[in-house]
Amino acid sequence: MIPSPGSPTHPGDARVGSVPTWDDAPCPVLVLDAHGRVVGRNRAARLLVPGLPSDDGSSWEPPGWLSDAHRRHTGGTAEGAPSGTIGDRVFEARPTPTADGVAWWLVDDTDRRLAEAALLRAQDRTDTASLLFSTLLSSLNVPRCAEIAARMAADHLADAAVLVTPPVGRGYAVTHARRGEPVVQETRQVDPHGVPGLAEALRGFPPVPARWINPDDIPGWVVPDGFAGPVGSVIVTPLPGHGVPAGALILLRSGTEQAFTPDEERFARLFAARAGTALSAARLYSEQTAITATLMRDLLPPALHSVHGVEYAGRYRAAADHERVGGDFYDVHPGADASEETFVVLGDVAGKGLDAAVLTGKIRNTLQALLPLASDHQQVLSLLNGALLNSHHARFATLVLASVKRHGDTVRLRLTSAGHLPPLVVRADGTVEEVDTRGTLVGALPTTPGRTAETELAPGETCLLYTDGITEARGGPLGDELFGEHRLRKALAECAGMPGEAIVERVQMLAAQWLGSGRHDDMAAVAIGAPRRGAPGGTGGRNAVAGRPGR
Repeated sequence: MIPSPGSPTHPGDARVGSVPTWDDAPCPVLVLDAHGRVVGRNRAARLLVPGLPSDDGSSWEPPGWLSDAHRRHTGGTAEGAPSGTIGDRVFEARPTPTADGVAWWLVDDTDRRLAEAALLRAQDRTDTASLLFSTLLSSLNVPRCAEIAARMAADHLADAAVLVTPPVGRGYAVTHARRGEPVVQETRQVDPHGVPGLAEALRGFPPVPARWINPDDIPGWVVPDGFAGPVGSVIVTPLPGHGVPAGALILLRSGTEQAFTPDEERFARLFAARAGTALSAARLYSEQTAITATLMRDLLPPALHSVHGVEYAGRYRAAADHERVGGDFYDVHPGADASEETFVVLGDVAGKGLDAAVLTGKIRNTLQALLPLASDHQQVLSLLNGALLNSHHARFATLVLASVKRHGDTVRLRLTSAGHLPPLVVRADGTVEEVDTRGTLVGALPTTPGRTAETELAPGETCLLYTDGITEARGGPLGDELFGEHRLRKALAECAGMPGEAIVERVQMLAAQWLGSGRHDDMAAVAIGAPRRGAPGGTGGRNAVAGRPGR
């Protein structure tokens, strides 16, 4: 930019005429001579730096950044447009040669820089928020989630953070975090009314503005150990949850730090809202996990041991590797003493997964209630059949019932099948016999006629109850052949004299190897064995079978 035609030769003599001149420019203009002295300025420059003793400004020293830029410009080493501050404003200087030196046009760049700084802060806050929120949602454990929230609040929002969750009993879970220090979690009895706004925040009420909180009113239990200096600024904000408050967050800054700004308060509330969501999700997951674990204890097959001198062993594998329960089940209900029979049941509900497991639980509970009648297999099956027909389930089940009692060195069994695969007996010489029992499945027809068979196990012999998930396991070289009863019989023949635990383990292993990675149904197996002579026979009482009470 150069002076317009008609401009005075000497910039210092500029006067307003009928033709606009550089003196009328809206931005300040300073003219510096070869020595860096101010030899002229326009009206905007005089308003920018008022009160100079001379009109040409020669007694005023230009700011250092402009003097350096002028020196580089006159020396031919200038690079880019220099900028700096004059008063509380930021200017960018652009040179134009004149007869007396260089006219520096000072373009006010303050607002643009403030806008850029605000944009950068917003972008940084957005990036920080994204990191914070993704990290918060990475854990579904309540203490771990509280630890992450407190630590990240201390690292990004304040010098220290205290997270307080609703009380459990008379104690509050309190999480303390200081920037760069380990997080401390404890349960303690505190008075939330002692902290301005904390009692309200724990009830989910809107937060109290930080400017209303006197830092001197903060009790000692809030301030973490090692906090630098007195508390200078405090934010107390609720942690909103799913319908109920998830807790409250207290942010602390020391007296030497800058007080919380309104923007920081808003961001803290946004952070608290996301932290509350994460804590609520973690708490909901923990509650559901606890409920699932409680219900699962009754759905999972029990661990089996020796009872009244008879060996019992069981193995179960659900249809899907990620599931723990399904439609196959077994139970062993010991008699009151060795003079009474032990009642054993193994069954297979149509279907698999959780729906089948629900009906499995109902059948097991019904059989538990029918234990006083366990000696009469046909009556038990008839009553169970009626219960299933009157339920809302449209599924049926197959069962095999066994009443077991030891007589000297031998074990006597009464076995009744209800539409189930017949039990197999492994004799001491390797012979595999099928127990001749037949019957109708339960839950489908009005009656369940069946036939009870009796057998006796000599020392070292075993009776195996199993579900069709084993014999119908589809695999082999081409993946389309059933494991079949003949392979099962062959495997059992090789297991002659082995303990029941080893037999069920081998059967499950062979079936799994036959399957490979293919899909399969639920698989369950129970072995009832007579201990070998000289082996310590179990004398466990009525509760020797884990997971289910005895009669």
